[in-house]
Amino acid sequence: MSVRKGAESFRRHNTVHLNMKLFTPRQHDIVDLARQQGRVLVEELAEHFQVTPQTIRKDLNELCDHGILQRVHGGGIYASGVTNFAYEARRTLASEEKRRIGIKAASLIPDNSSLLINIGTTTEQVALALRGKRGLLVITNNINVVNILRNAPDMEVIVSGGVVRPTDGGVVGEAAVDFIRQFKMDYAIIGVSAIDEDGSLLDYDYREVKAAQAIIESARHTILVADGTKHSRSAPVRIGHISQISSFVTDQCPPQAITAICADNDVHIHIADEE
Repeated sequence: MSVRKGAESFRRHNTVHLNMKLFTPRQHDIVDLARQQGRVLVEELAEHFQVTPQTIRKDLNELCDHGILQRVHGGGIYASGVTNFAYEARRTLASEEKRRIGIKAASLIPDNSSLLINIGTTTEQVALALRGKRGLLVITNNINVVNILRNAPDMEVIVSGGVVRPTDGGVVGEAAVDFIRQFKMDYAIIGVSAIDEDGSLLDYDYREVKAAQAIIESARHTILVADGTKHSRSAPVRIGHISQISSFVTDQCPPQAITAICADNDVHIHIADEE
C-alpha cells in the first residue's frame, strides 16, 4: 500500500472520531451497534429506537456523509479502515450470502484434489460445503476450518504451525508462512476484508496477509470468495491484486471496474445462486 493511501486511511480514522461530536445520542448508539454487529438494518433500528424508518434513513445518511458508516442495501456497515469487526460480527454479517458463496465455491473443487484455505468467515462457509467431498487434502491456517473438517470422512486435514490469534482462531506469523511455502497445491480458497476499485485485495493484519500471499503463491488455481459488502469497505494492508486470482465467487455482479479487470485478466466470475 502506498504512503499516500496509508496517510489517507490514518486521517480518515481520526476524522471519524472527531466527527462523532457532531451527532445525536441516537446516532452515537447506531454507530456503536454497527461497530459491534458489523451491519445495521433500517427496519431493525426503527423498531429498536421506536422511530420511523425515514428518521433512521436520515441518521444513516448523515453518518455516511461523514464517512462513519457506509450504506449497503437496507442499512449500513461500520466504515472502519484500520481495524476489522469483531469475529462474531463478521460471522453474522451477510451470513446467507456467505453460505451461498461457500456452496458455489465448493462446487468448483473436484474430489481427490488438494487445497489451501485461509482465514475468514467466508472461507469457513466453503469448508462447511466441502464436507461431502471425497479424497481431499486440506491445509489451512484457520483453526475453525480444522474443527469443521476434522471429522469429515475420507479427508486429510493439516494445520500450519504458528501463533494462534485468540480473536478468531487464525494461525499467523513466520512459522505459518514457512510451512505453507513447502507445498504446491491444486487449489486455494482465499477470503479478503476489502476489494479496492483498482482491484487491490486488502486486509487488516499484515501477519495474516503474509500467510495469504504464501497461499496464493502455493496454489495452481486460486479461488477468491467475497460477498458484495467487500466492495464498499477499505483496509490498510495489500494482499495482492485480483488479476492474480483464477476464479472469483461472489453473491452479486461486481462493480463495473472490477468486472473489467477480471475480463482483461481471464478471471472467471461465478455468482452464487439464490435458492
